[in-house]
Amino acid sequence: MVVDFRFHKQILYLLLLIFLFNCQFKDASNNHGILFLENRSNKLIVNKMNIHDVINIIGQPHSKSIDNKNDWIYIERVFTKGEYHKLGQNVLKTNNVLLLSFDKYGILKEKNLFDKNDINKIAFSDQSTKNNMTKESFISEMFTSLRSKMYRKK
Repeated sequence: MVVDFRFHKQILYLLLLIFLFNCQFKDASNNHGILFLENRSNKLIVNKMNIHDVINIIGQPHSKSIDNKNDWIYIERVFTKGEYHKLGQNVLKTNNVLLLSFDKYGILKEKNLFDKNDINKIAFSDQSTKNNMTKESFISEMFTSLRSKMYRKK
């Protein structure tokens, strides 16, 4: 029985090419939140839709405001694998936040969509809050001081 190895090589090359092209055109992504949030938010009409319409289009909110339960927050975050020069690290592709405000009757009064460029422009405070719980006790500070004196070079 004679086996033609050229035929097997051609099949292997064909399978390799199919595999490579398939991997290049499809990005591996990691999704969090509601997909296509921008498209869904475009379907919302201010002063025309109510809470039930929003739930039918987008779904339940990820969170509601602490101060006002009529402010809803939706999130969409998509990570993809980076290019070869980034050594395959995850790259943030989409980071959208949708803020919806309703009046006391449940009518949509305002919608704001922030993408990753808008979020990068937000300034945060550099101040920090002091916490007494993280302070070490007097005894712990004393033992730390004794330990440093014991292991100090003479």
